[in-house]
Amino acid sequence: MNDNDSIIPRIPVGEWGNTAIVWFANTFEWLLDLISLILEWSVTTLIDGLLFVPALVLIPVFALIGWLLRSWQLAIGTVVSFLLVVAMDTWVPAMQTLALVLIATLVAVLIAVPIGILAARNSSVSAVVKPVLDFMQTMPAFVYLLPAVLFFSIGLVPGLFATVIFALPPGVRLTELGIRGVDAETVEAGQAFGATPRQILRGIQLPLATPTIMAGVNQVIMLALSMAVIAGIAGADGLGKEVVQSIATLNRPQGIEAGLAVVIIAIYLDRVTAALGRPGDYQHSLRGQLRRRQASTRADEAKASSEAPADSTA
Repeated sequence: MNDNDSIIPRIPVGEWGNTAIVWFANTFEWLLDLISLILEWSVTTLIDGLLFVPALVLIPVFALIGWLLRSWQLAIGTVVSFLLVVAMDTWVPAMQTLALVLIATLVAVLIAVPIGILAARNSSVSAVVKPVLDFMQTMPAFVYLLPAVLFFSIGLVPGLFATVIFALPPGVRLTELGIRGVDAETVEAGQAFGATPRQILRGIQLPLATPTIMAGVNQVIMLALSMAVIAGIAGADGLGKEVVQSIATLNRPQGIEAGLAVVIIAIYLDRVTAALGRPGDYQHSLRGQLRRRQASTRADEAKASSEAPADSTA
């Protein structure tokens, strides 16, 4: 027996947490059922759409996206790598995982970006959000499956729910960082022209923070992919389930092929989102536009001042 046991009483934090989770599940059962219905419909619809299109038709579409957003090298690499996925007979679970990751990323971004914007514009919100994000990022990934399974039983939805919660923090952090990192002079120029805070947010801060926000989206996708594999333990279909089965049956070839397919999807999504995070010369064009407006204003003021004496003389 440890000497500390007689000095410090045990605090049943786990029991309190379990009680809170059970209470939430029972009290908001209707809300959880609605969320489950929406999430399951979204993922299954996207999976059906991806699998409805033949692989040899969908792969050129992926390659075209890579070519338009990045380079022809990415397009060629996309064709070769996804043909390898088809040749390994992992196309169906790969599309299931891709659909899970895309929906999880969409939900996480829809939650993270508004919270990040609010935290960037309000220091009190930021002070509350930061420790919560620290807690979420340090929590082991497997722990998120416990409330997810209790809320939504076994299947696709608990895996998606756990993936969203696990992948959320980088989106919030980098959105706040991007908004706070916008040049103050540019914001002041917008205010000088009479722009409202909403117009400044939409027309200046969000466009200029796009590279940082897209870096957050990139991190959300990578975390969602890592969690999607773990979600296979909760019964979510896809490459994660293939990995879990390979471990249970000691089927090393199956595990290697599923893991390689995950890597291929991760590289493709990483390159595409990285390309989306480089919005060209928007920042320069915006600043140039502000400079042109300032120059035009100064020219009008100079013209007005030069015409004033003539008018008074007349």
